[in-house]
Amino acid sequence: MGRGINHLTARQVQSASAPGKISDGGGLYLFVRKRGQELERLWLFRYKRGERGAERERTLSLGPARDVTLAAARTLAARCREALSRGEDPKRAIETPALARLTFGEVADAYMDAIENSFKSDDTRASWRRTLGDRYCAKLRRRLIGEVSTEDIVEVLKDVWQVKPETARKVRARIETVLDAAKVRGLRTGENPARWRGHLKHLLGKQRAKKGHHRALPYKQMPAFIVALRRLDSVSAMALEWTILTAARTSETILAPRSEVDRDSRVWVVPPERMKEGREHRVPLTPRCIAIYDAMESYPSDWLFPGRNPKEPLSEMAMSMCLRGITPDATVHGFRSTFRDWVGDCTTFPREIAEAALSHLIGDEAEQAYRRSDALERRRKLMLSWEKYCVSRINGSTNQGALRR
Repeated sequence: MGRGINHLTARQVQSASAPGKISDGGGLYLFVRKRGQELERLWLFRYKRGERGAERERTLSLGPARDVTLAAARTLAARCREALSRGEDPKRAIETPALARLTFGEVADAYMDAIENSFKSDDTRASWRRTLGDRYCAKLRRRLIGEVSTEDIVEVLKDVWQVKPETARKVRARIETVLDAAKVRGLRTGENPARWRGHLKHLLGKQRAKKGHHRALPYKQMPAFIVALRRLDSVSAMALEWTILTAARTSETILAPRSEVDRDSRVWVVPPERMKEGREHRVPLTPRCIAIYDAMESYPSDWLFPGRNPKEPLSEMAMSMCLRGITPDATVHGFRSTFRDWVGDCTTFPREIAEAALSHLIGDEAEQAYRRSDALERRRKLMLSWEKYCVSRINGSTNQGALRR
């Protein structure tokens, strides 16, 4: 009975009009009949049961096709086949317990709550919530957990698979994990539709190779760029300027709560769990950074740079979209290279101060052990010089390179 299954497509189910039974395989049939002037489509499961030699063929209704999707019908049929293999009545296998009415979103949230303590950092925790939340899985989150199909997974991934390959890989892997957990809880049966090897691999295709380096804006264009950036006057623009002036990474900025900033001492303290190197990073704040901090105080949020929903941080794409509106020749992360090139070409600050500003580890373990200080005040002088250079056009100087649009 289990051989040769899944013959039908969703389109065939919707368009079937000739009265009769259409087999999907494995005992599952779409039954089409006319009731007066209306056409009715029902899902049936046909099977044999009884003592050997006295088996009777029986038919079990799985519900109307208008209410039960093809994926859901297949899930019910799989439960029936599993029940028969155990010698049980398939009717009991399709009784819908309350747990089976859970949506993917409810199961995903419960799973993340259960494993939350295993996350090594707030960044990881936020990343899971973001990738399995409405940003990428809005429609999927509303699907019943037992009805999630391959088509649903492809729908989630198709628009980001090539555009944001790393994010897309995380989304797929985490959906697969949630669906595996759902199967363990008895909320699903059959193969995992988010499985990559031998399954989605043949539907989504190979991702384009990632470019080796982040495009960086030449530092001679920075003053003109800041002029253009200030004209935007948005949360994402202020977040981008903050990121540039502090030489920070995107995640360090967008996931920063206001509580990390000590305004009195003008220091932003990023805790170890939010840093790539896993160690605390103190960032000296320039006058413009303090002005940005004060301006963001008018937004009722615990986040330094809130998203449209004040309870959520700014989108990881917000600064990129802001940047794209000014110049296509750079990336947000590339401004760290812009900063490093400027320090090396235009200043006499030591290399180790520049690397410390970028929160890079330098030297071997012995050298790192002896270098206890993070050179905060020396870095403050460096960042003040960087700000003075970046805002030089705003402050009246016009001898900097022109910005390429």
